[in-house]
Amino acid sequence: MKSEFILAFNEICESRGLPKEDVFEALKTALVSAYRRDSNLSSNQMVTVEIDPRTGEPTIFTEKEVVDDVFDNRTEVEISAARAEGHVDAELGDVVMIDSTTESFGRIAAQTAKQVLLQRVREAEREHLFEDFSGREGELVNGTVQSISGQHITIGLGRTEAILPKSQQVQGERYRAHDKIRVYVLEVRRTSRGPQIVVSRNHRNLLRRLLELEVPEIYNGQVDIKSIAREAGQRSKVAVQALQHGVDPVGACVGMRGVRIQSIVRELNDEKIDVIEWDADQRVFIAKALSPARVSHVFLEEHPEEGKTAVVIVPDDQLSLAIGREGQNARLAAKLTGWRIDIKNLTEAASESLDNLDHPMVDPRIAKDETLQNQVRIILDKKQTGRPITAEDYMTLDRLVAAVEGNIIAERAQQHEVVRKERAEMRKRVPEEAWQQPLDVLDLPGRIHNLLLDTNVNTVGDLIYILEMGDDYFLKLRGLGEKALETVKETLAAYQAEQIAALMAAEAAMGEETEAEAEEAEAIEALASPTDEAEAADEEVMVVEEVALVDRVVQEEDITTSVPDLDFSDVEAELLRADEEEAPELAGVLELEEVEPEVEEALTPIDDLSQTIFVEEKEPVKPERKKKAGVVVVRPTTDEPVVEEDSKRKKRKGQALVYNEELDQVVVKRTRKKGSPEWLDEDIDLTDIDIDI
Repeated sequence: MKSEFILAFNEICESRGLPKEDVFEALKTALVSAYRRDSNLSSNQMVTVEIDPRTGEPTIFTEKEVVDDVFDNRTEVEISAARAEGHVDAELGDVVMIDSTTESFGRIAAQTAKQVLLQRVREAEREHLFEDFSGREGELVNGTVQSISGQHITIGLGRTEAILPKSQQVQGERYRAHDKIRVYVLEVRRTSRGPQIVVSRNHRNLLRRLLELEVPEIYNGQVDIKSIAREAGQRSKVAVQALQHGVDPVGACVGMRGVRIQSIVRELNDEKIDVIEWDADQRVFIAKALSPARVSHVFLEEHPEEGKTAVVIVPDDQLSLAIGREGQNARLAAKLTGWRIDIKNLTEAASESLDNLDHPMVDPRIAKDETLQNQVRIILDKKQTGRPITAEDYMTLDRLVAAVEGNIIAERAQQHEVVRKERAEMRKRVPEEAWQQPLDVLDLPGRIHNLLLDTNVNTVGDLIYILEMGDDYFLKLRGLGEKALETVKETLAAYQAEQIAALMAAEAAMGEETEAEAEEAEAIEALASPTDEAEAADEEVMVVEEVALVDRVVQEEDITTSVPDLDFSDVEAELLRADEEEAPELAGVLELEEVEPEVEEALTPIDDLSQTIFVEEKEPVKPERKKKAGVVVVRPTTDEPVVEEDSKRKKRKGQALVYNEELDQVVVKRTRKKGSPEWLDEDIDLTDIDIDI
């Protein structure tokens, strides 16, 4: 059997419409407040409450310090009692949670618990209501009229109330208390006294939601509502489009014998509803929007300043029907299509066409057709005298209007299109930043500033755009003259100069910063490898000196052969005839078989010594008996590479050949001359010298 606590708890949850978790949290907060009030505890001391969800028995835990001797049992507990509570590892000075449940509270503590519980429950209820209705904005809700005042009507929505302001009511609708009403949720506001819900009866989306409820094709997405124009309580127009092939959008909305649309009409207190089919061709769409009137012609003209205008020509007997009572039909058609509609009857348009026959855009055949013009004049005279006009007469007028009025409006439309393209280019020339800067940054005189704001010139970009269109356009603005134009130009020029100067300063600062960063990076790189450049320079000098040394060695040996005379058979023969003892130091430098690819590579033009290529150094190879080693040296020149061959060897007087034990080679003995590098004092091993190509 359930306890009284569980019964009361469930009753609160059901009556307030709150989840059990929120009510449990509110109850725990109330018990904590009651215990603090009853025990006079500090707010810094932690107190928690646990409630058994089956029995409703509360358990209160209080934060206490472990001590040897208890001085204040509200904040302290003996170590033995703490360990008995389950804190077996408790030591002196530790802070633990101890069961401090009391059997009852005092009257003041109980009153405090009651107030806290009610407050928490109300707050939870308000928050729950706000979350519930904030997600229902733009939907329909059913309510009951509770009270009526001069400013608004209070609608009961079950657990809360909604307000129907006078501005959202339908003129002509009368309500009484306890009347059932269907309203559109317009806005949900969060207030200190709970959510404030504002509903509407004259919003156009109310008609949209009703159509979705009554027409399954709209709800399922087979039919789409393109636009709605509504004058609540009187008349509405709805444009629909079929998204699925084979579906009649108008028939789906009207229903069998008008059952669906009649249900919506009754809900809106006999408000007339026109359902038309949307068309991508704006001329056809405008003609349908003016239904039930018949339309003869629709001429479209989009002015760059005045906007989109549609000139509609209707027969004389359809003029009043197209305009509607007090212009209602034309207004709703304009709202539905988004075009400004200018309606003319056929005879009026024909009279204007006769006056415009000399216009250059008129069809020359119509302008020279005297018969047609005389017929039109006769028909207009019949109209003025009140005589009836036949269908053939209307066709004659229609022909003249289409050839004159239609061509003139089409020409104007083309001119407007050119102007729009030019202004689009002008807008592109305005900097993007100018559109974000308010007009206040220019510091214009107060009168000029206010006049510009009155003409919707709110940013610097708007002002630059107006000046781009010319002085005449600026002077058309209300209250602004030539003096104001000069002031605006001077102020804007000064402002732009400041902006350019600031931009240049910023770029210069950025450039200096980048240059400083580059210098710092170079300094760091120099510190990291300070001898790289010096080593590179020394290497280049050594390469040049080695080339010069090899040249001198070859010159002393008198081994010279030009590239055009180079013949590998002769080279082989000469090498076979050479004495092995005559030049032992040249052995192992380059095998004869390796000469061909090296010479081919040497024949390519070489511009300077910086493009020197080194032959890979190899281990010394002992010469064979029948094939002697030779040396091929290529000197880079500006004209052609020259290859020197040891064709004729002549021993130079005074040349000393010495056997080097460390290298196991015979080398040339050289003595350093005055001013020569120190490394020339050593014996030169030709096998260790890289050959420059």
